[in-house]
Amino acid sequence: MKTDFFKHEQALVSSGAQIGTGTRVWAFVNIQAGAVVGTNCNICDGCFIEKGAVIGNNVTLKNGVNVFEGVTIEDDVFCGSNATFINDRYPRSHKQDWLMEKTLIKKGATIGSNATILCGITIGEYALVAAGAVVTKNVSAYTLVVGNPARFQGYACRCGRKIDQALRCSCGLVYSLSGQKLMPKV
Repeated sequence: MKTDFFKHEQALVSSGAQIGTGTRVWAFVNIQAGAVVGTNCNICDGCFIEKGAVIGNNVTLKNGVNVFEGVTIEDDVFCGSNATFINDRYPRSHKQDWLMEKTLIKKGATIGSNATILCGITIGEYALVAAGAVVTKNVSAYTLVVGNPARFQGYACRCGRKIDQALRCSCGLVYSLSGQKLMPKV
């Protein structure tokens, strides 16, 4: 079977999974039938992608990231090693009537290593979730959150750096606040 993506010989990729051109799937990855992975992604060792999970283009999942049904990750997202997504707020073994809550990670967001993302929330565009943070509520675009539970710590630039109090980034981008919404100046 010819594929347009790289699959390590020790990866498990179901023939019912959709994998985009140029994506790299490394050792000990398990991608189930019904999962969707976009183009030019990097799915590192030990990741698990469940049926019904949707991953956009140019996404990096570092080692040990589990993406369960109901989780959608948009384009250009980075997930650090062992980031965890949850799709059941009240889990029990052998529970028949569980309620899956959908989670959306928007374009360009970064999820730090060992962060835990509760279900039923949205992480905004270019938001930055610090390593080890436990996210229990929505995170606005360009927002930096840290801690357990995750709380506002400032704003993040498209480049990933923290923006200073004058809403400028060391990369040269400048932002403005409209109410509580941060927007890049054009």
